[in-house]
Amino acid sequence: MYDSNNPYAQWFNHLTDSQIDIIKKNSVKLNYNKGETICKQGAFASNVFFIERGLMKAYKEYKSSCLIMRFLKQGEVIGFSSLYNKGTYHYTVASVGPTEVLSVTADVVKQLIREDSTFAEMVIAYLNKITGDELERIVSLTQKQLNGRIADAVLHFANNVYKSDEFNMQITRRDVADFCGMSTESAIRILKEFHNDKIVNINGKNMKIISKQLLENLSEFG
Repeated sequence: MYDSNNPYAQWFNHLTDSQIDIIKKNSVKLNYNKGETICKQGAFASNVFFIERGLMKAYKEYKSSCLIMRFLKQGEVIGFSSLYNKGTYHYTVASVGPTEVLSVTADVVKQLIREDSTFAEMVIAYLNKITGDELERIVSLTQKQLNGRIADAVLHFANNVYKSDEFNMQITRRDVADFCGMSTESAIRILKEFHNDKIVNINGKNMKIISKQLLENLSEFG
């Protein structure tokens, strides 16, 4: 149950003992395998999920296609934005690899927001950051050419998801394409061009950024 050493402890470490007890009584730890769905777009938002480990993708579904909005990692939260807006999840979230979450009843999270101003401010700050990130994504998807979008994606993976210029891509080429709003074939072609131009080095699922400056230039002027 609740453990002060968990990545999501930042959300709870200032709460009172009685509030922690309420969380313990109204939460459960859940494990998911690669590809399993944590929540479904349009479903009733009965729970908020605090990520303990793993990587997930949040995507909007439209007919037979989807657009990945965000990748979520340990310490992040699923479901805040659904608490007061129609009470349904705005997107589907699926695990990219093995993941573990703490699932807390939505009503308890609402109670904490009402009772604890610090918790409420943290939720507002988190939602503001997501809004800012998604506005940047809109600019990337609507104003940049394909090369600029892929450069944005690689920089995002390095700076925000893996926090390293060298990483093992749990994310598939299809995921990269769905994150950048293009076909899988286009994403594969551009990544190959980046590799051939020695901007990145790709070996199977391993990616290493060789020239971050070139990526940043492509991002800015792409």
